[in-house]
Amino acid sequence: MSTKIDMTPMVDLAFLLLTFFMLTTTFNKPNVMQLTMPVKEKNPEEQSQIKASNAFTILMGEANKVYFYDGLLADDVKPELKLTNYSADGIRKELLARRRNPDLVVLIKPDDKSNYQNMVDILDEMNITDQKKYALVDISQADLDLIKTSGL
Repeated sequence: MSTKIDMTPMVDLAFLLLTFFMLTTTFNKPNVMQLTMPVKEKNPEEQSQIKASNAFTILMGEANKVYFYDGLLADDVKPELKLTNYSADGIRKELLARRRNPDLVVLIKPDDKSNYQNMVDILDEMNITDQKKYALVDISQADLDLIKTSGL
């Protein structure tokens, strides 16, 4: 009488189960965000200027801070800078409050110290709030100075 246990049926069953799960598994499709890139203008004078009443500027700062102001920053105009966050009660609430303006253009200005997740979050908020016009713009030194002098 042999004292050895035949492991062949158990190994066969393990490989059959492994093959079954490999063939029946469906992989998640990657979530891709639809971006429409603007056409490069040949003549810079043909670019349309944004009215200050139709502009909403979002400044993405360090440490997950989001600053925003209505209008455009100019030498003689210093808008009131406000601080919020990326939650539903934060920047989304501000964007939804401005939906009644169909000509609104949201200018997103990421700081060098903001992170990639913040950019994904703000682009998600643009899709959630169904913003038709928004642009990624380099942050200017005047915007950085406005953040520093605001004390927020």
